Amino acid sequence: MEILNTSFLFHLFAINLLGLLLPLSLLLLARLSSALYLLALLPWPPSFLLSLILYVNSPLLFLLVSFVILSTLLHSLTGKSTLPTKLPGPVSQPRLYTAWIFLCTLQVCVGVGIEGSLSSGLNDLTSTGHVEGGLWRRLLFFLGLHEAVVHWTRAVVKPVVDDTIYGEPRTEKWFETAATAVSLGGLWWWRLRDEAEVLVVVAESKWLTSAELGWADISGWCLYYITVVIGIAKIVKYCIGWFGGSFVSKTHSKTSHLVGVEDNV
Repeated sequence: MEILNTSFLFHLFAINLLGLLLPLSLLLLARLSSALYLLALLPWPPSFLLSLILYVNSPLLFLLVSFVILSTLLHSLTGKSTLPTKLPGPVSQPRLYTAWIFLCTLQVCVGVGIEGSLSSGLNDLTSTGHVEGGLWRRLLFFLGLHEAVVHWTRAVVKPVVDDTIYGEPRTEKWFETAATAVSLGGLWWWRLRDEAEVLVVVAESKWLTSAELGWADISGWCLYYITVVIGIAKIVKYCIGWFGGSFVSKTHSKTSHLVGVEDNV
């Protein structure tokens, strides 16, 4: 059976692990936003590791995550993308090595950031508040984040892993799609459902207190609501597709019935 094959298991594991880089990056950005907000209130400077994560890792992550989220929004609204959703053939060796170096470096940076936030206690400091009316907003954010993870996985992760293991692109199967959804759902239930709101709470808290908004506050606020818009676009596309399919099905049934009546006559 293919599911017991070592190559298949590694393929599935690698795609899911690297696909979770996007939501893990959002989790880290939420903690960094909270850290920047709280450290501004403290009289002593942060540690060297925390400073490295805050002022070097954070801007690069914001740029990368913003690029992926905006690409997903463009793809959701127009069907086009700044990332190639399909590759014409196998990836060349230099590009393949470069892609693995990029993905592994990103994995290390996010892993170090998550570990640094845990050791610094930032995971306990992120409960700075909650978004009012957050139930629907959380749902839309989750749907938008799922769409972004699928887009990131199909455009960046899957072509690299496919070419490394099989030497050619492979058609995505239903259990791969289900594994991605389950992995994201587990991460969402574990941490993201509460901590992602920090991206909004910090900016809105500063706005209400007339405090100065930094680039991280504005970027986090925009990332959160762009992801919500992606979720709205996903629901709208589903509704249009469902109503359109129902209309075409009914029209086809009426046409077939009329043709059958005419033939009988």
